[in-house]
Amino acid sequence: MDLTLFPEAINPTVAIFLLLASALTSMLTAVLGAGGGVLLLILMATWMPPVAIIPVHGMIQLGSNTGRAALTRHHIDWKVIAAFTPGVIAGAALGAWLLVDLPAHLWQLSIAVFVLYLCWGPKLPKASFGPIGIFVASGVTSFISLFVGATGPLVAAFIKQIHQDRFKTVATFAAAMTLQHAPKAVVFGVAGFVFSDWLLFILAMIACGFAGTWLGLHVLKSMTNRWFSLAFNLVLTLLALRLLWQAAGSAGWIS
Repeated sequence: MDLTLFPEAINPTVAIFLLLASALTSMLTAVLGAGGGVLLLILMATWMPPVAIIPVHGMIQLGSNTGRAALTRHHIDWKVIAAFTPGVIAGAALGAWLLVDLPAHLWQLSIAVFVLYLCWGPKLPKASFGPIGIFVASGVTSFISLFVGATGPLVAAFIKQIHQDRFKTVATFAAAMTLQHAPKAVVFGVAGFVFSDWLLFILAMIACGFAGTWLGLHVLKSMTNRWFSLAFNLVLTLLALRLLWQAAGSAGWIS
């Protein structure tokens, strides 16, 4: 096992840039509630080998969300997390069993439409936020997350419909995503991905992300719930529009 900070698959300059990006994107998520994970995924996909993107990003997000959940633990809605957990297990188990290759435009279009509806459409019925509704949302997003790594906006939009308080939203989202990223270590490890080649880089990315989260939470304290909600919806809308554009390209609707 060759432990190096900069994996052979990426050059040191790119690695340093991604370390800085980890701090900035974690700060973005702490301040605006979402968006940082997807932005980091885009940057990683630009320079990293395709086989490493989803598993490495998953471990970095596991560490970043664990840190954010720890710093905001007093604001976590544990009832939501208790209902979220069984869905994570079921969705991850089904995904690991099937290991399917989902058509890109299908999940991109589905996530984008649901995010836009959750941000700007009428509120879902109260029953949707009960144990069964949360279980279904958790199971579906956990299943998709194993293959695309971009379900954060959907989970964030769903949790935002439950809570209007900015700290509860950020904290509960962080705890939910910690659970959702955890199975990736097992699933991709069993599938043969060599995490040890990326271990120090992953740990360094997590450390930078923790620093960004700490700074971002201090900025969050200066915001009001109203401004947080507006910024949160705008960020998720931009991410959804990007997914719609990707879906059109993947399906061949645009050249």
